[in-house]
Amino acid sequence: MHGDWIAAVGPAAAGRAPADAETINLPGLTLLPGLIDAHAHIFLHPYNETLWNDQVLKEPLGYRVVEAVLHARNTLMQGFTTLRDLGTEGAGFEDVSLKRAINEGLIPGPRLEVSTRAIVATSSYGPGPRGFRPDLDLPQGAQPVSGVPGVLAAVREQAGRGADWIKVYADYGRGPRGEAVPTFSQEELNALVAEAHSSGRPVAAHATTPEGMRRATLAGVNTIEHGFDGTDSVFRLMAEHKVAYLPTLTAEEAYAEYFDHYTRGSAPTAGMQQAMQAFKLALKNGVTIGCGSDVGVFTHGTSARELEWLVRGGMRPAQALLAATSVDARILGMESEIGRIVPGLKADLVAVTGDPTQDIAAVEKVRFVMKSGVIYRAP
Repeated sequence: MHGDWIAAVGPAAAGRAPADAETINLPGLTLLPGLIDAHAHIFLHPYNETLWNDQVLKEPLGYRVVEAVLHARNTLMQGFTTLRDLGTEGAGFEDVSLKRAINEGLIPGPRLEVSTRAIVATSSYGPGPRGFRPDLDLPQGAQPVSGVPGVLAAVREQAGRGADWIKVYADYGRGPRGEAVPTFSQEELNALVAEAHSSGRPVAAHATTPEGMRRATLAGVNTIEHGFDGTDSVFRLMAEHKVAYLPTLTAEEAYAEYFDHYTRGSAPTAGMQQAMQAFKLALKNGVTIGCGSDVGVFTHGTSARELEWLVRGGMRPAQALLAATSVDARILGMESEIGRIVPGLKADLVAVTGDPTQDIAAVEKVRFVMKSGVIYRAP
């Protein structure tokens, strides 16, 4: 390494390190590129600690920022050197400040790509309005808008305040019985994506229904998140349009634990089975699949669980490792900076006990973490 970049890779005998270079010995460990989680919520914590509504409505902003600082540290120490944070969930634009604090070395944490408030359709997200008094003006977990002018204004505001990505909810549980249905029209989504791309920002779409996924894909989004009810035809359409998929399988397991009395190792719930079926359809259709866990729904510092679910769903361990490194880097448009151990890329390195190409669970046994040439964890 030279500074924060990788200078050379290869056997020690073939290298020409300076005489005063520091040597770091990692005997018996497997060296990996820094891991990436492309779907995170750094301002959330598990819902069995505090329900989502209560986090948004009752936790003071300063308290949530302190939590986020701790979450960032815990994430980095477990080998995840880059996160894409997909919405502050009621914490405004504080992800921009958190990113700045990490970049300036004030606090330890992963490299952040942020999306600030995220964009939702009017009265289609939360908290409320269903279930609350109609005269209450409730804080919202994202920025609610309607119509093309509202969509354009939200994209421009979030871009202007520092968003790296624009996050949109293409569907949500606003149906008559609380079921997920599309939220934005095709015209609104088209305008949102066009404006985001015009500003140089890619778009991530929360979409769980086939129609929400279809509309988002046709609008030209860059990634679709969750996709739990995706069909064969929708994943085929995503592959044709080169839309990447972040399956967030660990989040579905967490929901089952919190709300359906699921215990790990027991028979999967219907929701977990549906999410896994969608993942297998995406795999079959050749969709680009990255590692995005929705961490924050479950405990920060345990994103490695998502790689284990990718393997359970049919990926080889090496495929799952690529999903969390070079594939995610490509999805983020950062393949010339991170995701591989090659000269000229950032010196993001992780060492684990065991061989994760044989047993993917080895990614949880982190012994060494370096980000941009700085050691944060040593054996």
